[in-house]
Amino acid sequence: MKVIACCKIVPEEQDIIVRADRTLDTGKAVLKLGQYDLPAIEEAVRAAEHTSGRAALLCAGTAVIDNSKLVKAALSRGADELFLVTDEALAAADASQTAAVLAAAVQKIGFDLVICGEGSSDIYAQQVGAQLGERLNVNVFNAVGRIRLSGDSIIIERVLEQEVEVLEVPLPAVVSVTTDINLPRIPQLKDIMAAGKKPVTRWGFGDLGVAVRSPLEIISTLAPESQERKHIIVEGDGDDKIDIFWQQIQKEL
Repeated sequence: MKVIACCKIVPEEQDIIVRADRTLDTGKAVLKLGQYDLPAIEEAVRAAEHTSGRAALLCAGTAVIDNSKLVKAALSRGADELFLVTDEALAAADASQTAAVLAAAVQKIGFDLVICGEGSSDIYAQQVGAQLGERLNVNVFNAVGRIRLSGDSIIIERVLEQEVEVLEVPLPAVVSVTTDINLPRIPQLKDIMAAGKKPVTRWGFGDLGVAVRSPLEIISTLAPESQERKHIIVEGDGDDKIDIFWQQIQKEL
């Protein structure tokens, strides 16, 4: 089985500076693999191991993602190879643009199953997986909390509001997985050393025959407005303290 996990390089959240006008400064932020992508990578590696197949990672972004430290960090998590698509036009790519680029790369690689995270750690639009499946014209499902392999199909579980939905999905398919689908492995020193010897394929838009175009224009990205805290502290656990606490909540409601 050929399994592809899509991942994204994002700024470390703790390093992002919120300016006075609520715009974001990521200039000093360290880059890392998106937190929501780690379960997708782990699930892809497990599926490949279970079927004696191959797990590939696919990442698209600007030239900054082609960094030896980031490459090792990605490949140390068990995948067999990495595909990088780089172009400066991806600096402000939306979900539609990203899905178009990923779809072109996936078709060139070849696949049975594509696994995405539930959303990216920076934008978290939760749209790339669905749009990728649509562009590939294959079965696509989001909010997948469990995957079981079954011959030429996969059996997926989705936790809904009132029930757990179990579906048998013929391959090929694209799924977006939740963060509770597994516990991603922690790379050991031997994994990091081995990562440096794994193949990395680098493509530009010309290699894929794509161009990034979107009808959308991003006007601005702003942090939420900060609110002054009330600084009301109720100490103790008696009934009278609970009444005071409840009264304060009612005032705010």
